[in-house]
Amino acid sequence: MTDLPTLAHQHFVRRHFLKLAAGGAAVSVAALWGLSLPGQAQRKKAGPAEVPLEELMKPGPLPELVLGNVDAPITVVEYASMTCSHCATFHNNVLPALKQKYIDTGKVRLVFREFPLDPLAAGASRLARCAGGEKTFPLISALFQTQEAWAFGRGDPKPELFKVAKQAGFTQESFDKCLADQKLFDDINAVRTRGAETFGVSSTPTFFINGKKLAGASLDDFEKAFAPILKS
Repeated sequence: MTDLPTLAHQHFVRRHFLKLAAGGAAVSVAALWGLSLPGQAQRKKAGPAEVPLEELMKPGPLPELVLGNVDAPITVVEYASMTCSHCATFHNNVLPALKQKYIDTGKVRLVFREFPLDPLAAGASRLARCAGGEKTFPLISALFQTQEAWAFGRGDPKPELFKVAKQAGFTQESFDKCLADQKLFDDINAVRTRGAETFGVSSTPTFFINGKKLAGASLDDFEKAFAPILKS
């Protein structure tokens, strides 16, 4: 799991991500750094082990990003950061098997929620949202598959991000416009804040299975949690 970032890491990511705003008057330094991170005291708080599913599934400021049948007996809610290496491991190595065995067969629906740990992650989340429709999840997958290049490479991350975004049909103009979307930034931040303050999310990825927080993120962890629900 990737915990809330240290101040040194925040400054490192900020230094690189501010370059994304170059030439974009609509994006201020304050807006880019406006992600309200919980304090140290809240960071240590474990949060509830289980939350009512109806509370967890209350509508937020953005449409839910969902894979699977709405009537599936199991709802998995994932809070993830696009710059989180553990999230990339899940999406690259575990989700394909979950999708084939449980999501595509109508047993599970996956709800993906943004929990950006830094402004660069918030930028990548904006791009996924701007892609829209059937392009959103493929772009999320592509961003996780190429995470090493755009999130942890040297220099300006913008060219590497644009390479990935072009696969979803972005032009340079639409790419820059999306990264300058202040309302979308605020809405993503609101999803993140609610996850932290209401559901006790403090690291990524965090999963809730029918409202119960999952300890772990391996295929075996999921299957052990699914088994008693599917038997009932």
